[in-house]
Amino acid sequence: MVSAAGGAPRILPFGASALLVEVDSLAAVAELHARLQSSRPAGVVDLVPAARTVLVRVDPGVLPVAAARAWIAHAPPAPPAASAVREVELPITYDGPDLADTAAVLGVGVDELVRRHREAVWTVAFTGFAPGFGYLVSEDWPYDVPRLDAARTRVPAGSVGLAGGFSGAYPRATPGGWRLIGRTDAVLFDPAASSPALLAPGTRVRFVPAAPPSHGRAGVGAAAGAGIGGAPAVVVIEPGPLATVQDLGRAGHAAEGIARSGALDRAALATANRLVGNAPHAAGLEVTMGGCRLRARRDLVAVVTGAWGAISVDGRPVDPYTAFAWPAGAELHLHPFADGVRAYLAVRGGFDAPVVAGSRATDVLAGLGRGPLAADETLALAEDTAGDVPSLDLHPWGPPPHDELALALSPGPRADWFAASALDTLFTATWTVTPDADRVGVRLDGPPLPRVREGELPSEGMVPGALQVPPSGRPTILCADGPVTGGYPVIAVATDAALDALAQARPGMRVRLRHARP
Repeated sequence: MVSAAGGAPRILPFGASALLVEVDSLAAVAELHARLQSSRPAGVVDLVPAARTVLVRVDPGVLPVAAARAWIAHAPPAPPAASAVREVELPITYDGPDLADTAAVLGVGVDELVRRHREAVWTVAFTGFAPGFGYLVSEDWPYDVPRLDAARTRVPAGSVGLAGGFSGAYPRATPGGWRLIGRTDAVLFDPAASSPALLAPGTRVRFVPAAPPSHGRAGVGAAAGAGIGGAPAVVVIEPGPLATVQDLGRAGHAAEGIARSGALDRAALATANRLVGNAPHAAGLEVTMGGCRLRARRDLVAVVTGAWGAISVDGRPVDPYTAFAWPAGAELHLHPFADGVRAYLAVRGGFDAPVVAGSRATDVLAGLGRGPLAADETLALAEDTAGDVPSLDLHPWGPPPHDELALALSPGPRADWFAASALDTLFTATWTVTPDADRVGVRLDGPPLPRVREGELPSEGMVPGALQVPPSGRPTILCADGPVTGGYPVIAVATDAALDALAQARPGMRVRLRHARP
């Protein structure tokens, strides 16, 4: 087995359903990833290589974490057939705004820098930062390139850049601090494709001269995803602060830089789908803070779960967690919520939306799926039913907590980065939800968690629920749209039930953290 710092790899706990395997080099990561990929058993959800680690996420109902640990420790070498690599040629024009300055910083001429970059054989070591963004490495590349002193607020899609020992191409316009040396018109990320990311880990990449520009459409950036059909069933009158289409998300694509996304309160959406006889994967609407008004274009059966507030159909009150008739032409109003943050509207059949990597979910950080709803937009229905509407449901539903929240935490992989007092503080302090709370993450305010190690980690895989601790010492809990890699140490991981509860936490709410039961 590959070694970490000259010994056996470290297999670290990462919450209740993941392990982080640490080795000593990018080459060791590539070997480890090949071993695991070639012997991958049922129940492995994600294998996410990074700078010095491979994150292994499992479905514990299929592959218990203890069994996954044993598999990792004894994974056999990858067979020769598994070592075959996919090759991609990226057309490039070397006209980036930082080309001359970068050459000067490295003490070489522009022509020499271009030649070295073009002749190097690159490999995608890992992805992250944005869907389809591949970190490229090459044994032929001798330079360590410093990042810009100040990051750009917008790097154009298709830009090719350098940072450290890496090269990479931006699939979409984002902020960034890499030095830009050129541009490509290759389609780096196509949501409609079965494998959306062109540059997946292990792909071999060569840069080739771009052909002369044509009059056709350039292929940079992301398409909208698989098309949708069907007659409009609902029209948006007023969406409220934020309303998005969500299902249970797109698990299994983290190695392509694609977050799970999906409903933040997964239990509330699952309940809504069950109450109207939908399949578990059916898409509903996630409505933030209420104030949402919709009109039916046809007779529908609907239900609202999650956050608590008045609900009416043409002014007639209806109960939450109870399926109701929504006649054609009637206006459904989710009034501002009294408790909680996010409600889930399910209609029988589920809502249709573009399918990206197997999911209709809207990822607000990456811009995947249908965007946030706007007035006058329409929604069609899918056909995601799984049975009849239940005739009776006696579960004692009630509003979310409005004063204090208790969240269960499982062990994180980097607890050894913190002083012993930090864990005591984590579980004894009263934390407060700050206004920095959205679908990407929730920042908590409270006493700082002191470290015994400074700096940042090399980029490594993340999971929803990870408690990242930046230099300020105050943790941020990553949510469904959070990045798939990060460099802040993770001290603990919120359980799935804790994430559901956190989805309903308003700024100012008190939070107590406790150890999850084994």
